[in-house]
Amino acid sequence: MKNITANYFITPEELWRLIGTPNTPQVLDVRRVDAFKSAPDLLPAAMRREPQSLAEWTPALDPKRAIVVACKAGHEISQSIAADLRARGLNASVLTGGYAGWSEAKLPLVDKAALGRFAPNRPSIWVTRRRPKIDRVACPWLIRRFLDPEAKILFVDPPEVPNVAKETGGIPFDIEGVELSHEGPRCSFDTMLKLFGLESEPSLAKLALIVRGADTARPDIAPEAAGLHAISLGLSELAGDDDHGLLRRGFMVYDALFAWIRFASGERHNWPAKAA
Repeated sequence: MKNITANYFITPEELWRLIGTPNTPQVLDVRRVDAFKSAPDLLPAAMRREPQSLAEWTPALDPKRAIVVACKAGHEISQSIAADLRARGLNASVLTGGYAGWSEAKLPLVDKAALGRFAPNRPSIWVTRRRPKIDRVACPWLIRRFLDPEAKILFVDPPEVPNVAKETGGIPFDIEGVELSHEGPRCSFDTMLKLFGLESEPSLAKLALIVRGADTARPDIAPEAAGLHAISLGLSELAGDDDHGLLRRGFMVYDALFAWIRFASGERHNWPAKAA
């Protein structure tokens, strides 16, 4: 049995610092059925799990990753689930205050109706054009980090995207004629943020500006856009036809950009350094 290293509770602010990073825990939404159905939102990256079916879904959890359990207010439902998971040797914590605490902290939530409309099943399947560079790396990053950590991304020849989406039940994106695509000067990444209720989150809004500038040849709208453009095209050259290899490398870029926006954008480096 593994040692339990997680604190019993994790605050909404602590969880939010982990979401959008490679260290995002497995976030389990275990609200009672009536509370879940009546609520309009989901925690970012949350996976719905029926509390009464714990024995059925526990084997699918990754024992190497931390788990955060969230119910309506952080009381008996999430605590009983977390206690059971900890008894099984899993690294589980309870979200302090549950969904109520998250809302009180004014942290972002995903529009449940939109996610249910596009991706009612897990793992969800998303289909786009092969040889991704900017928008088609940013969108999968958003999907995996905020919407569905288990999502499958399929890259196919451009003319086949609608057909493959129909064949697999997948969601087509970043092609003409679909809802999840460019809108005027705005990228598919912008569209996804708007549709899933994440557009008002300041850090994601800043990232969207950088993506838009890089993807639409508008480096004037964000100083970082030119750098993202150069790195993205360089990664594409290195990856060749290995789209998923490019995605793995590209996720590191977006993880780093998002971390910089949230935690390090005020830091400055000068050389030579002045003596203290």
